[in-house]
Amino acid sequence: MSLEDQLEELESAEDFLQYFDVDYEASVVHVNRLHILQRYHDYLQKGAAQMPEDDDAKYAVYKQLLMRAYQDFVVSNAQTEKVFKVFSMGEPQTAFVSLSDIKT
Repeated sequence: MSLEDQLEELESAEDFLQYFDVDYEASVVHVNRLHILQRYHDYLQKGAAQMPEDDDAKYAVYKQLLMRAYQDFVVSNAQTEKVFKVFSMGEPQTAFVSLSDIKT
């Protein structure tokens, strides 16, 4: 089974961390699981062009990027890291729609 096939079986942040044998604190993952996975995905996307072909070498790179994504949230938090667009939107946006603009 290839590395990609094995990764397809993983579902949660904990699954990824356990698969790559990354030590983690459950409390950090519990609060930041989606942020960690999104950051991990972002790191993988940025490094896609330089990704090795060999599964063993690729495993090492994937593990390093996962550890980096997890560590981002050990030393920081979701609001500071701004992984998702909602955190970087700034002030709430308001829009005015006049009644004449609404068509029935």
